[in-house]
Amino acid sequence: MKKQGALYLTQAAVIAALYVVLCQIFAPISFRDIQVRIAEALTILPFFTPAAIPGLFIGCLIGNMIGGAIPLDVVFGSLATLIGALGTWAIGSKIRKDRAGHAVKFLLPVPPIAANTIIVPLVLFYGYGIPVPIWMQMLTVGAGEVISCGVFGVVLLFALEKAGWKVFHPEGA
Repeated sequence: MKKQGALYLTQAAVIAALYVVLCQIFAPISFRDIQVRIAEALTILPFFTPAAIPGLFIGCLIGNMIGGAIPLDVVFGSLATLIGALGTWAIGSKIRKDRAGHAVKFLLPVPPIAANTIIVPLVLFYGYGIPVPIWMQMLTVGAGEVISCGVFGVVLLFALEKAGWKVFHPEGA
């Protein structure tokens, strides 16, 4: 039990740190009104471990703070990532339960894409006062999320599976 708890905390911390580092490395495209946040590719990780859920949330929270986001963005941008991570975990749980094939795994990035496409444009419009219609911001944010989660995230998913990564199930999860 203690070993699994330590593993869970370690995984969450490593994922949070990776998210922050990726935000900083790719800062020029991570924090603008038109963005492709490469760190969002990590939202595929709840398929492998529930530790990714708090890891992604905390990583996004810290990444947004370090990146100079306003408080509204720190809170709601991070909540968008949390909602996306929870959705990815839920779809992953269904895939594992039903032993679905690779085709269904392409649905794993849908929750983070949807959550960020809805929430982030509202933050950009109301929080930052970006004078672009919300629907247009939804298109640009959605496109960036499709690139980061839908393309890079799925590539990461299949690369990790090919490398032999297994799904981690802590006791009681």
